[in-house]
Amino acid sequence: MNSKQKKISLKVSEWLRSPGPDGDIVLSSRVRLARNLRDFPFPYLASDNQSAAVLEQVRALVPALSAAHGPITAYTMNELDSLERQVLVEKHLISPALANNQQQNAAVLLREDEVISIMVNEEDHLRIQCLLPGLQLERALQLAEEYDDLLEEKLDYAFDEQWGYLAVCPTNVGTGLRASVMVHLPALMLTKQVNRILQAIAQVGLAVRGIYGEGSEIKGNLVQISNQITLGQSGEEIVRNLYGVTRQVVEQEAQARQILLNEGRDRIADRVNRSLGILRYARLISSQEAMQLLSDVRLGVDMGLIGEVDGSILKELLLLHRPAYLQYLTGRDLDSFDRDRVRAKLIRLRLAGKHLTEKEE
Repeated sequence: MNSKQKKISLKVSEWLRSPGPDGDIVLSSRVRLARNLRDFPFPYLASDNQSAAVLEQVRALVPALSAAHGPITAYTMNELDSLERQVLVEKHLISPALANNQQQNAAVLLREDEVISIMVNEEDHLRIQCLLPGLQLERALQLAEEYDDLLEEKLDYAFDEQWGYLAVCPTNVGTGLRASVMVHLPALMLTKQVNRILQAIAQVGLAVRGIYGEGSEIKGNLVQISNQITLGQSGEEIVRNLYGVTRQVVEQEAQARQILLNEGRDRIADRVNRSLGILRYARLISSQEAMQLLSDVRLGVDMGLIGEVDGSILKELLLLHRPAYLQYLTGRDLDSFDRDRVRAKLIRLRLAGKHLTEKEE
């Protein structure tokens, strides 16, 4: 990758900067609404001209959306290179499916603070996403619905009185709503209670996945919990159910952390401080190792065993040490060795309250 003017912001998204309610355990809350336009085939069946017409209608609404809730910028996937698209995936602003779609009519509308992203011509014509820090599902739903209402004033949605909003995937028919939380569960992992908890979650109709959704592995003790049913329930009911289950998970994790303190304070303190030592002095760190070490240190900070590290930096680093972000930050292609080297330096500097710049790399 040659050094060039960056289109995508390297700033830390709002959901990564702020802790939010129950932020020691719940890293983020996300609500996504799937919508399609009545007079156009679904994206997989639409011609280039039809997809272009969908995008044209949506882009025409950018000024109104910006005036209502803050500046929004539209990016088509073909104007972004593969690294820029992958950075958006790593920041959880677009899906891998949209990132892999290089057609000129596939796009994303991003609000300046990155709380709102609207994907255009992905699996559905529109996917309206709100991403907030901590456990804020009701607020995320409210914000997503505000944008949905603004769009629906000008766009003719595909809606059926019996089935609700129509979507490509049958599991999205109805409300078209997917709500999810990203939770950090290191104590449940260490006390070997996590499988019991996750099985109980699955039994109440919720899905458990890695942080990048379906098909992704659970790494760094980070788990995504989301609804699976969108038909027959209102958006408020879906969010209320997920909120209630998440509160129970938060309580279970908090209890597991107390068990670790009561039964082996020195042991857990040794573990988290050893992990901090590695992060502070290592010169090479793989992504997988970084995820586990950062998870340990984050646990130590949240349990009061490490006092000199800012927890918000750890939340930021759990995601911004990823390969595309590192290469985009440095402005050049990095092989696996160089990525491990730059990742280690980035982590060392952020733990010291500093930032890695392209010149320093």
